Amino acid sequence: MHHAFVTRTERLLLLVGKLNYAWSNTESLLIYLIADLMRTDKETAIVVFLTLNTTRARLDLVDRLARMASTPKGSREEALGIVAAMKREAKIRNKFIHCIYSFGDDGEIDKTQLMRIADFGNDLRYGKLEDIDEIGLRELETCIAEIMTLNRTIMAYVRNRGISL
Repeated sequence: MHHAFVTRTERLLLLVGKLNYAWSNTESLLIYLIADLMRTDKETAIVVFLTLNTTRARLDLVDRLARMASTPKGSREEALGIVAAMKREAKIRNKFIHCIYSFGDDGEIDKTQLMRIADFGNDLRYGKLEDIDEIGLRELETCIAEIMTLNRTIMAYVRNRGISL
């Protein structure tokens, strides 16, 4: 897609769609790590995965299973690396998926605002506002590429352990 003919809003929405697709596919691969680390079958791992209905809970589970003394060192190190990388990318993902978008005078989306509220004494503070500019769009493109790399890393983990898909 040639950027000169696409508005910033159109480009952003396309990238957010790609981000959501890439993340969902990669997060669902945690099922195989859960199956491996719990030494259980895929069906049981799916039930556990779906019962934990947040990314944070799923990553915490994989992290804790990996840290168990009975987990082989190689599996532990790989799984912890995957969890750390997913947590890094989740911050950027959350910025674009769990935000309010604001529009500039030109009608284009120009800012994200995190959907958070914090109490400071008698004051309330709302989520951080960030500009969506070329740097922000490139950050999003990089995040998508990193998630796709994570997908391949998880697939290698699965193949190296002979886990059936």
